[in-house]
Amino acid sequence: MKGKRVKMTNKKVVSLVLGIMCFALTLGICVQIRTVKSTNSTVSQNYEANNLRAEVLKYKEKYDNKYKELEQAEKQLETERKKATQNNSDLKEMENKIKQGNKLTGMSEANGPGVIITLTDGKSISTSTLNPSELLVHDIDVLSVVNELINAGAEAISINDQRWVANTAISCRGNTIDINGERIGAPFVIKAIGLPEYLSGLQRPGGYLYILKEANVGVNLEKSNNITIPKYTGTIKFKYMQNIK
Repeated sequence: MKGKRVKMTNKKVVSLVLGIMCFALTLGICVQIRTVKSTNSTVSQNYEANNLRAEVLKYKEKYDNKYKELEQAEKQLETERKKATQNNSDLKEMENKIKQGNKLTGMSEANGPGVIITLTDGKSISTSTLNPSELLVHDIDVLSVVNELINAGAEAISINDQRWVANTAISCRGNTIDINGERIGAPFVIKAIGLPEYLSGLQRPGGYLYILKEANVGVNLEKSNNITIPKYTGTIKFKYMQNIK
């Protein structure tokens, strides 16, 4: 009986040892599997992180390239803007010269300070020995006043809103005057743009306005800070000037 117990005990020990070994082996395998899974997860995470980093770097490179292109475009735009500004400045200066030339030649309306001169036929006096025609305003009177205004620096002149230009013709027709082909009668309103202090000098002794006053012709001169003279509406014809080729 005793021998059988010993054998039974030995079998139990062997079984216990084998059980422990199987448990240890199983535990080791589980740990190894878990380690492999953890390693694979880490590798996968690192792979995803690397891919994300690569994408970020790629987009950063694209952004840098676009930014450089934008900077280059802005520099080019600034260069073109400067050129355009310079060209506009030149064009503006040329346009101003053309406008000034048109004003001087009568091709555009003119505004500015100056004087307004009104000439009216004189009233006869019963005791006067003057010829009645001498009390009338004649074409030579208007022309003389215009010439004195030009000599005094007038830049634009009109007679009853008829613009005076280089080829304006004044001629007498009865008790009226033809100016630019238009028949006008007294009173004659002569507007002139220029320095009023100089233009008003026509009233000085010896000036033509002074002479007209002495002849009892009606003369009135007013200074004005804002005179508008219309442009010439006719056609300027040149007889001798030719275009330069």
